[in-house]
Amino acid sequence: MEITGENLTVDNVYRVATANAADCQVTLSTSALAKMQTARDYVLKTVAAGKPVYGINTGFGALSDKFIQKNDLEQLQINLIRSHCTGVGDPLDRDTTRALILLRANCLASGFSGINPELVQRLLDFLNHDLLPIIPKQGSVGASGDLAPLAHMSLALIGEGEVTYQGKLMPANDALKAIGKKSLHLGPKDGLALINGTAFMAAFACLAISRTYNLMKAADISAILTLEGVKGSTKAYSPLISKLKPHPGQLDCVANLNQLLSHSEILESHKDCSKVQDPYSLRCVPQVHGACRQTLYHAMDVAATEINSVTDNPLVFVAEDQVLSGGNFHGEALAFCMDYLAMGVSEIANISERRIEKMMNKTFSELPPFLTPESGINSGFMIAQVTAAALVSENKTLCHPASVDSIPTSTDKEDHVSMGPIAGRKLMQVINNTTYCLAIELMCAAQAIEFHRPLKSSAAIEAVMKLIRTHVAPLKDDRVLSPDINALTKLIQSGELVATVEAITGALR
Repeated sequence: MEITGENLTVDNVYRVATANAADCQVTLSTSALAKMQTARDYVLKTVAAGKPVYGINTGFGALSDKFIQKNDLEQLQINLIRSHCTGVGDPLDRDTTRALILLRANCLASGFSGINPELVQRLLDFLNHDLLPIIPKQGSVGASGDLAPLAHMSLALIGEGEVTYQGKLMPANDALKAIGKKSLHLGPKDGLALINGTAFMAAFACLAISRTYNLMKAADISAILTLEGVKGSTKAYSPLISKLKPHPGQLDCVANLNQLLSHSEILESHKDCSKVQDPYSLRCVPQVHGACRQTLYHAMDVAATEINSVTDNPLVFVAEDQVLSGGNFHGEALAFCMDYLAMGVSEIANISERRIEKMMNKTFSELPPFLTPESGINSGFMIAQVTAAALVSENKTLCHPASVDSIPTSTDKEDHVSMGPIAGRKLMQVINNTTYCLAIELMCAAQAIEFHRPLKSSAAIEAVMKLIRTHVAPLKDDRVLSPDINALTKLIQSGELVATVEAITGALR
């Protein structure tokens, strides 16, 4: 894949982040190289003129009034990288680290940062060799850029810090030698250009969006399994109803629901039953899942703009003969959309847990208590529902928005910050929790459908049943259920669940 500074998509980011490095090489376009070199020449010209310009020959943040002499400029940039490596906590996972590197390289490739193009090429070498700096998760407030995480990324460029290479943890300089590269020197503005931006936040956003898109489809599938398990009504899924409330997310959801249930014997078997209306957790799936999708669509729009934006500071405008200091490094847009998306994903878990409870309740479901043929001696799925309840409750706590908080830094020079990285980390946990909830619902719904045999559901749902039964046996007597939940969680996360359905229905929305 070739990057230009303006051609990334969320799908591109996810593909590069998750791919085998050998199968997904990333290069710089010739136009990007030319733009970067032009801006670099302008920075060197500015240094030669001796005029103080922030970020080029001055101190940083609250020290911006300190002029730095020419012979100290390289040390200034090295000191900047070292001093900003203050991250703490667990290291980033591989996928997020790769996304971060790609996003920073793409931003710099736009040609407004004045960085040495060789540094950007080296970032792509990291990706192409899967040489990944160790980057702690915590330490960024999401304004003046993701300084600490990006500093840890940049440390490897100068041969310092630790990296993983070929699955091994090693000093960065040893890994560089292993791929036939040397550590690089930092010239004027190089260090600041590397660390001043929103790539850390944007990496979380891109991966979360891709995972949530798959999760939303899985939620529709899971809801339909439950509907079949409790012999619920599809009348509320009539397109006639949703056309009178035509939110795009609701229309997409109701289209999926109707695709999934085509030609179901179970549905036909209770077509004329006495049930008039189902509980909201079944009846209002289009409205709730649809609204959750709207949070995803908003996040898609924000991320699409952010990942092709220039978030450095200051910015070099060669044609206008100006170096301008601004605030594109501020992560407010990403922080808001990730907090909003977390709410949408959390509600998917919330309504899923309610459907799970309906299956446990024999008064509503007309199924054996807790879906076990011999209740009393067996507890069945009783505590699986409790686990779902615990996950949902945890999500509610995690959904307190990080973006409404701020704390001044750098002697009040940086007096309002976004907390976008915290929003991103919380969002990822909400996604994980919700995936577990859906796995529990799938496990319970598959058991519920077994009680209706020999009747069959639609072709798509029967394919899901076959997939589930490949990994999880029906429950006859009590057993340890955690392995079953984990197995179904992996089916969702891998995309296999959705792919199995789409092989029959065509692409879900």
